[in-house]
Amino acid sequence: MRLSRYFLPLLRDDPKEAEIASHRLMLRAGLIRQASAGIYSWLPLGFRVLRKIEDIVREEQDRAGALELLMPTIQPAELWQESGRYEVYGKEMLRISDRHERAMLYGPTNEELITAIFRDAVKSYKDLPRILYHIQWKFRDEIRPRFGVMRGREFLMKDSYSFDLTVEDARKSYNRMFVSYLRTFARMGLKSVPMVAETGVIGGNLSHEFIILADTGESEVYCHRDLIQLEPPGADIDYQGDLAPVIEAFTGKYAATSEKHDAESFAREVPAKDRVTARGIEVGHIFFFGTKYSEAMGCKVQGPGGDLVTVQMGSYGIGVSRLVGAIIEASHDDAGIIWPQSVAPFDVGLINVKAGDAATDAACESLYGKLETAGLSVLYDDRDDRAGAKFAAMDLIGLPWQIIVGPKGVASGEIELKERATGARHSLTVESALNRLLQSSREASKEAA
Repeated sequence: MRLSRYFLPLLRDDPKEAEIASHRLMLRAGLIRQASAGIYSWLPLGFRVLRKIEDIVREEQDRAGALELLMPTIQPAELWQESGRYEVYGKEMLRISDRHERAMLYGPTNEELITAIFRDAVKSYKDLPRILYHIQWKFRDEIRPRFGVMRGREFLMKDSYSFDLTVEDARKSYNRMFVSYLRTFARMGLKSVPMVAETGVIGGNLSHEFIILADTGESEVYCHRDLIQLEPPGADIDYQGDLAPVIEAFTGKYAATSEKHDAESFAREVPAKDRVTARGIEVGHIFFFGTKYSEAMGCKVQGPGGDLVTVQMGSYGIGVSRLVGAIIEASHDDAGIIWPQSVAPFDVGLINVKAGDAATDAACESLYGKLETAGLSVLYDDRDDRAGAKFAAMDLIGLPWQIIVGPKGVASGEIELKERATGARHSLTVESALNRLLQSSREASKEAA
């Protein structure tokens, strides 16, 4: 993609309304623009990142055996009245009426709707277990939206729902999603720590938040230092096997959000040198709530003995749009964003230091074609602008690699390859630079396999 033809409205100065790094950088780098309080338009660069994250989430859900569907954003209020949650949910739910005065709502979550779908379609235990998921926009009318996409009112979310015959089977589904989440966040370059959490309006008595430690996090968290060092399960994880050892490794030590924190237990169970007290960003939340919705809404199946059995359920959410902000909070510097390769909007930025110079233009055009032929996505800064402005723009948007082409390098048969994360620069031949980029791409693909 040529930058001269792209829509990338960069801001030179920090927006006054931005309180944290991710909000500031998403506005400055042209990822989003505010439409209303807590509601954003996703511009081309930000939308590419959003889709990259969505693809990883989808791949890991599919790998864990979940099946994708798509539910509507607008739901009938009668389903929430049936579950008893319509009045309980509070003012965060946007309640509306259609032209026939039927009570409707803009869905903040989908427990009721998916329960109704399953109830009407599945009648026998032979069709269990099942995990269904979708990736859909949600709306929660936050009283004070802030921090950009980190605490917005409209947001893109992956929510999945498990249906099982017994509590034991339901815990297996819970464990499957638990492990899937560890892999999902690791693929995005994030270190997530699962912590015991409150169930809130979702309900149930078993819940974990997946937390990214960050100074700007909205939650105070407490955990054993060893949990931060644990490596997530690899691509060879057997979701049909016994996941208990993985779950034990990540839940066997103290880890809790502020709502579930017990100071006495923390002091008793964790040596002072191993105590971590920090702030964290929630990027995922999983719940096991048993028959909370299935009992209220009559979701039963015929069991092996012919009797009707109320289905055991769980739900599992990932904030897809929130993850864009969380990744930036975890990976940026004074110059701008530093995207992990797996979610970067483009693999490489190509900078023409002297647009209009015949030899430099020709070298850039040739290299641009070779990069795209090799399967790498390229943002080519072909604008007639100062070199310094081009360098600053590329650092701001944070692509993993930059290729810098100028008259001197062209004359000597070399280009400059810069790694954004480290700032390291290497003078290489075109072929050597291509090989380096392709190797990096292969390594990233291998991690995702």
